[in-house]
Amino acid sequence: MMTDAYQDIRKGEKGALLSLVAYVLLSVVKLFVGIFAQSEALYADGLNNISDIFTSVTVLIGLRIARKPPDENHPYGHLRAETIAALIASFFMTAVGVDVLRQAIPKIFSPKLEHPDMLAGWTALAGAMVIYGVYRYNRHLGEKIKNQALLAAAYDNRSDALVSVGTFIGVMGSFFGFPWLDPFTATVIGLIILKTAWDIFREAAHALSDGFEEDRLKEYRKKVSATAGVREVLDIKARSMGNRVVLDVKVTVDPFLTTVESHDIADRIEKQLMREAAVIEVHVHIEPDIKP
Repeated sequence: MMTDAYQDIRKGEKGALLSLVAYVLLSVVKLFVGIFAQSEALYADGLNNISDIFTSVTVLIGLRIARKPPDENHPYGHLRAETIAALIASFFMTAVGVDVLRQAIPKIFSPKLEHPDMLAGWTALAGAMVIYGVYRYNRHLGEKIKNQALLAAAYDNRSDALVSVGTFIGVMGSFFGFPWLDPFTATVIGLIILKTAWDIFREAAHALSDGFEEDRLKEYRKKVSATAGVREVLDIKARSMGNRVVLDVKVTVDPFLTTVESHDIADRIEKQLMREAAVIEVHVHIEPDIKP
């Protein structure tokens, strides 16, 4: 199962690399055209793509580290490196979002009288189409290999496509006589960047602090309870290791079973749980069902 996890991570790197290349090209084009066409919204969109470059690089590095096998200091492996990478990426995004707001908000109340060139609008629309194509590729690959990190990157791609569509709308509105609409759109973009950063931070911090979804834990408990020989599930805990799961299970069995029979029940529990693609390791503790 660990080998499968490493192979999936290697495949996920392709999506992160594709995002990186796309964001480098888009940020250069948007920043250049944003300055040339005097569009605050497109310039903010370009800064957003710069934050996405840092995000993609950080995720790519995290995935590379996550592929390292277990060692003396990391007996569970390095799979959590991708979660740490996401946490660091959220800090980059926060810094960019704050900077966008700092520049855009004052200009809403004192907008430029000159409207931006429509080249800015068409650039934003073309960028939206490109990054939406990246989103479709990453979503398909992420669902195929069940890589949550890549799926998160895909949804970030989708939000960036929506940001670029919003930029196009802002430039169009400013072009037709609403000069405040361009910096207003830049402000909205800044808020979207901050919201995305917060969502990534919250999810990563939850996983790193051994938080786990209650609904998924209930499903695992049901599978253990349905295993032949199990009388009661006393406790079940789970922790996320990147996009994989490690489970600790405590169950009671017939107190008159032999050691071999009890061990067979533990094996059945492990096999039942590890049919789930995300589960890479299960620790089972057997106790005799002795009731007063």
